[in-house]
Amino acid sequence: MADQQINSASLDTQTRIFAGVDVGSKELVLVVRKNGKPFNPQKFSNTPADHARMAKKLNKLSGIIVCMEATGSYHFDLVVVLHDAGVKVMVINPKVSHNFAKVLMNNSKTDDVDANTLAVYAERMDFAPWSRPSNEKIALRCFSRRINALTDQKTAAKNQLHALSATVETPKAVLKDAQAAIDQLDKRIDQLTAGALALIEKHPELSRALVLFTSIKGIANTSAIALMGELLILPADMSHREWVKFAGLDPRAFDSGTSVHKKTRISKAGNSQIRAALYMPVWSAVQHDRHIKAYYQHLLDMGKLPLQACCAVMRKLLHAIHGMLKHDKPFDNTRFYAIPSIAE
Repeated sequence: MADQQINSASLDTQTRIFAGVDVGSKELVLVVRKNGKPFNPQKFSNTPADHARMAKKLNKLSGIIVCMEATGSYHFDLVVVLHDAGVKVMVINPKVSHNFAKVLMNNSKTDDVDANTLAVYAERMDFAPWSRPSNEKIALRCFSRRINALTDQKTAAKNQLHALSATVETPKAVLKDAQAAIDQLDKRIDQLTAGALALIEKHPELSRALVLFTSIKGIANTSAIALMGELLILPADMSHREWVKFAGLDPRAFDSGTSVHKKTRISKAGNSQIRAALYMPVWSAVQHDRHIKAYYQHLLDMGKLPLQACCAVMRKLLHAIHGMLKHDKPFDNTRFYAIPSIAE
């Protein structure tokens, strides 16, 4: 790193400036670059007060473009604050920055190096501005992710109860406590689901989206909340193919020459929450919607394994949801897959 200190007075406001922010759960590392050279990294705590302090500092650097990784929930408050302060900000997939660092042949991996890599990315790549979701969509995503977290805890608690019940030596008081934990989680999930539905009811756009999502057999309120929380915050101009890639459901082929031919797999280089929210509804839809079931069977007949066929149905269903929201029309299973007529 160049031995320089950030000083807004020392920066030429006519020069384009770039910055990278490495986001951690507790700490933010900021590196600003001017004329291809980095200033000393600065560290901030990942708190609302320091988010505002960083936004104020960056706002003084006219025309600056800031890049950071999408790191679950830890980057979200910061990117909202920077965007609302008028700072140009872009958010990239962590795998993109990881591969970009390989291209730069970075030999070290530290927070300072990662922040500088993100600044170089902003410097060399086209600017893709981050689109701010509405407050109600952000709130819905908070509801959906919390419900998902509690559902995972409930699954773990049920597994623990099953293990405890497998032996007669387990005291009844322990079994009772394990069941009480499950009941408590059920109650909390129901309360959060009711809160999410109340939020949806207050906003016509969300209410209409709920109607569209639940028009698909296999998607009820809980699954709809999970999917809406992840999909509705995406930029409106994203295509259905970009949705699939964002969800990590795009196929990844691996062929080289005449000897290397690995099985095609989904990339998983995207939002795992979307894949998780689609998984069970797809299996339910395969059971209860004859057109989706026919498409799934068609894939099996082509030699696909059940899990491969499931991923293909998830991908096609994501295409359908994108079209439903774009054209404001409920799910049409006949357009999803036309069942071939049987020749007599």
